[in-house]
Amino acid sequence: MSTDLPKSEKPAVKFAAGDFAGDRPPGDMRSAALDAWQRVRSGDLGATPAILGLLGLIVLFTALRPETFLSKGNIANLFTQALPITILAMGLVFVLLLGEIDLSAGVASGVCAAVMAKLLVDAGQPWYVAVLAAVAVGIVIGTALGAFVALVRIPSFVVSLALFLGLQGITLRLIGEGGTVPVRDDVINALANKNMPVGLGWALAAAVIVGYAATEFLRWRGQHARGLAARPIQFVGARVGVVTLAVLGGTYLLSQDRAPGPIVLAGVPWGVLLVAVLLIICTFVLGRTRYGRHVYAVGGNAEAARRAGINVTRIRVSVFMIASTLAAISGIVAASRLSSVATNSGAGNTLLYAVGAAVIGGTSLFGGRGKARDAVLGGLVIAVIDNGLGLLGTKAYLNFLITGVVLLLAASIDATARRRRSEMGR
Repeated sequence: MSTDLPKSEKPAVKFAAGDFAGDRPPGDMRSAALDAWQRVRSGDLGATPAILGLLGLIVLFTALRPETFLSKGNIANLFTQALPITILAMGLVFVLLLGEIDLSAGVASGVCAAVMAKLLVDAGQPWYVAVLAAVAVGIVIGTALGAFVALVRIPSFVVSLALFLGLQGITLRLIGEGGTVPVRDDVINALANKNMPVGLGWALAAAVIVGYAATEFLRWRGQHARGLAARPIQFVGARVGVVTLAVLGGTYLLSQDRAPGPIVLAGVPWGVLLVAVLLIICTFVLGRTRYGRHVYAVGGNAEAARRAGINVTRIRVSVFMIASTLAAISGIVAASRLSSVATNSGAGNTLLYAVGAAVIGGTSLFGGRGKARDAVLGGLVIAVIDNGLGLLGTKAYLNFLITGVVLLLAASIDATARRRRSEMGR
């Protein structure tokens, strides 16, 4: 006997399009804007404070020094100033995503640069051998640090503090007290002191824009084809437009002749290309790979990640390896900028500026939140502050005070946003 209810007695049930249909981003720009505002109110600020701060600083220093701050030569100098700190901060983003800290990253960059310089000068090795050796030293340092943290279970603060002290001794031993090793290799010095041809700069800018636009629109089309959550196409187009304006604007400014005399000095610095390549690689690793998802998972909740089958120990060791590898590259770029390596290379405020750049850019000190782009934004903020105050002739102590206040403000915003997200259940 059939147990079907008569049609009139069947309950009227409306089935949703999917179990997570309510979580899908809205399909029009107005709803998307409201959704973005709601995320900001709930503490999901992302890079918004850094972008607003950077724009505010540019407006401020332009008003105070209109004849010099936005000059063609100073714009190029700004990008060059930001190179070593930005690369070092990019590596620290990986460590901070796990809620850890690496106090030795700055001096590790100095040791790696010293190894490179000694091989170039004393051993007469070609630049590529010296660079590979410097990067290998960075990997060894990161592996040792990560092993002590992940296997021996010593807090990263203690281990990296010990390395901070010990690595300075190694640099001193390699170079000698009060010594300096000159770096005269043309390829190394070109990183921070030479520019690529103007035509090549425009070609690479076009390639970046086309690649970014293709990636974004193909991702949007794939999400729609599979019925997944996707932002409105207008939102994607607006984001591509902003990136296009930024890339074209920066390329245009750097392509202008900056030399006051008959010598032509124009083009994008090679170091900017290096940062762009590293940014693309790190962004891809964190955003589009299983490894990147595991890093965020461990940073969000290590125990839950372990129970989900993620090798937490391996992730912990690997982030320190990545940080020290990028520290080695940062040291090479710093040596290129100064054309030398000294006993204090990578020491002093190098680490503090790099951590500040990552945090100011939007990476959380509590782990689980951050992107590679944060290092670039924060590095530009640090460089703008340093450059602008220098143009104003500000005393050195004010430079330290103002930079410290900016870092404290960024950390306060991070802590407030984290508390807000906790209250909103995000």
